[in-house]
Amino acid sequence: MLQTADWQSDRVSDAEVIRAELVRTTEGKDARIGVAVLTDCGDLATINGDEPLPMQSVYKFPQALAVAKYCVDNGISFSDTIEIAASQLHTDTYSPMRDRYGVRDLRLPIAELLAYSVQQSDNNACDVLFDLIGGTGYANDYIHGLGFDDIHIVSTEDDMHKDTGLCYANSSTAAAMARLLRYFDAALRDSSSKYEYIASLMETCTTGTDRLARGIGDETMVFGHKTGTGDRNAEGKIIAVNDVGYVHLANGRRYYIAVFVADSGYDMDESSALIAEVARIVAGFL
Repeated sequence: MLQTADWQSDRVSDAEVIRAELVRTTEGKDARIGVAVLTDCGDLATINGDEPLPMQSVYKFPQALAVAKYCVDNGISFSDTIEIAASQLHTDTYSPMRDRYGVRDLRLPIAELLAYSVQQSDNNACDVLFDLIGGTGYANDYIHGLGFDDIHIVSTEDDMHKDTGLCYANSSTAAAMARLLRYFDAALRDSSSKYEYIASLMETCTTGTDRLARGIGDETMVFGHKTGTGDRNAEGKIIAVNDVGYVHLANGRRYYIAVFVADSGYDMDESSALIAEVARIVAGFL
């Protein structure tokens, strides 16, 4: 394993080896796979890094950043509560919030809604937050305004549930998502307590523990991530099994990784294991 002092000079050769290992792991698979790995020093390795792929619930990460921006600009605290109508608590979707409170009119703090959305990937909480900021357009414009034009947020969770084809419209390239993670970690998280709160949610995310988390290694000091998981498409393939995150190592280095597995012909366990293997390869060199 490289020592810190060697990292800058050996980064190019490491990138070549990592990419070769990633190609070996991903080629010939019955899925469309996008991988991007960046470090605090710069780009490292990508596989199909510029191919747009469906985000599924990964988009709850950039949405959370948009919610923070909206609240900052409008003098809203995360402790402020908002009304939730019973009609917003759909029964045909994944929602720990609905399971806890039942289908009834509620008033909950924005912080709790973000926790449900980011930590637990709650679809109803996500759509309530879209209603708060005025829809997907606000989140999309905010992310594009930051310079991440390859990330597209156009459909709510309810929209995607009604028309699974819209899952493909909510897309990102692996490279763009890894860059957004790096921007968040390096520039946003310490700029406001709201972004710090989002980081705390990423770092306590309870979904997808068999994906990146399984492969990142024992030297990790900080790990924050967001998963995305889709239904099966008309061909019987899983639309998306994704995990994206940032890693702080004990040696002081940081890296950012996005793995998208789209239209997977494998089951959920096999698809998740592929993400874990990618993470293991990367961790072995960093």
